[in-house]
Amino acid sequence: MQSRLAQAKEAQAGFDPLEFDRFTRVQELTRMMAESVNDVATVQRTLQRTVEATEDDLIAQARQTRELQRDLLRTRMVEFEGISDRLYRVVRQTSKETGKQVRLDLLGGTIEMDRGMLDRMTPAFEHLLRNCVVHGIESLQGRAEAGKDPVGLITVHLRHEGNDVSVDFSDDGAGLDLRRIREKALSIGLVTPEQSLDDQEAANLIFMPGFTTATQITELAGRGIGMDVVRSEVNSLGGRIETSTVSGKGTHFKLVLPLTTAVTQVVMIRAGDLSVGVPANVVETVRRISAKELQQAYNSGTLDVAGEAVPFFWSGALLQASNHSSEVQTKTTPVVVFRSAAQRMALHVDEVLGNREVVVKNLGPQLSRLPGLAGMSVLASGAVVLIYNPVALASVYGEQARAWSADRAEPHVLEALGGVAAKAAALMPAAPQIPLILVVDDSITVRRVTQRLLQREGYRVSMAADGLQALERLQEERPVVVLSDIEMPRMDGFDLARNIRADARLSKLPIIMITSRIAEKHREHAKELGVDHYLGKPYAEEELMSLVRHYCAEEIALSA
Repeated sequence: MQSRLAQAKEAQAGFDPLEFDRFTRVQELTRMMAESVNDVATVQRTLQRTVEATEDDLIAQARQTRELQRDLLRTRMVEFEGISDRLYRVVRQTSKETGKQVRLDLLGGTIEMDRGMLDRMTPAFEHLLRNCVVHGIESLQGRAEAGKDPVGLITVHLRHEGNDVSVDFSDDGAGLDLRRIREKALSIGLVTPEQSLDDQEAANLIFMPGFTTATQITELAGRGIGMDVVRSEVNSLGGRIETSTVSGKGTHFKLVLPLTTAVTQVVMIRAGDLSVGVPANVVETVRRISAKELQQAYNSGTLDVAGEAVPFFWSGALLQASNHSSEVQTKTTPVVVFRSAAQRMALHVDEVLGNREVVVKNLGPQLSRLPGLAGMSVLASGAVVLIYNPVALASVYGEQARAWSADRAEPHVLEALGGVAAKAAALMPAAPQIPLILVVDDSITVRRVTQRLLQREGYRVSMAADGLQALERLQEERPVVVLSDIEMPRMDGFDLARNIRADARLSKLPIIMITSRIAEKHREHAKELGVDHYLGKPYAEEELMSLVRHYCAEEIALSA
């Protein structure tokens, strides 16, 4: 119709349709749409070019950041020989005071270590050298009787081991007196008479706090405050210490330390919804085992690793997060084997998320005493991740974790274990019921703001858009308190309060009205309906939270 009208109008001007283009409104709109589409395509191409240029800039920035990080780390590195004078002086003074002749050889002193780590470990190195002179090297008469050179030899040997540096302290003295160590451990109650210790276990007893075999306390030895401090210092840096001894030949201490503590490699693992990091230097291997092997490991509490029975745990139980995996079992399951000093253990995890290079943050005095917590870091995504040492965790919570996971063992094994399931139930801490708060408001903004406020304070939150939805939520679970608006679709706040007070199960449920209607008439009507508190919008957060805390405390007192 438009086309015919246009033709009739322009026919009066004397132009033939072939001589003069005529456009209808539809044609104008379609042309405008085509032009708009073309403009959008141009903007899209421009955005794509901008994104590509931004990606190139980000890659260049990442490369420059890595180079800057390497340069900064290089400035932190110092040669081990920088503390050689202190070590020589310690040996010289100690040998003079004990009347022994001792020579110190330093090998690989040009290897560089992190300045901060070297400063922290220097007292530990000095203590090891004093121990070598006082306890290790024999007296001149003793060496002569043993046919040894009168001059004792202590060797400090440094070498690289992957991303770590090992510092070996060895002497050619008498070695550890394992018989004396066993007698001392028995006398102070560290071991029982019927408990048998192999040589390695006996040698590790010297790292126990307060343990000493010295008969006389001096400034140099016998205070029993040395080797445990050395080991704790090594462990706090994410390293490990190993010891070996041969009677009459000498003792060997091997300290394996990270090259730097500023940036470290961590392996991210996941147990359920919980993701944590573990230092890469304590990860020995990652393997996948079959469902049969996994069941056998849960039955026995150990996993066979290269012929050795290694203690086996579920990672969630060790972290006190869950007593077993909720993942659907597949053909194979990931298991991480850890090694720290002479200790090994295997951990069942849901997923190994891979390696990350992270900057480890200091825990501070509040968290530094938590067992097994080695540090924390911030990932590139902005998420905060905790870094644990699983071997240290297992030494503290191992038995508890195994009892929690006992329900994964097969029934006949549970019977043989003599009621481990009951023990697990007794050890499983009763999860405290987090108070539930019901928020009823037709504005999604108000609901979200109130939800974030309550969740930040540690409460669970259930939300409803109106009174009818709130009644449905109340049938599912009874909250501690209801926060409700007045003006809402389908059922307003007054009707909701009336329904709650009419229900015998909910009649005592506290109700707090939060509304912009602050007139006395509304307030009185709410009071008649049994509303406990009436707050105007915008409400004071502290006032609301004090009311919520008050009702939660009452609920906890009643349930107790």
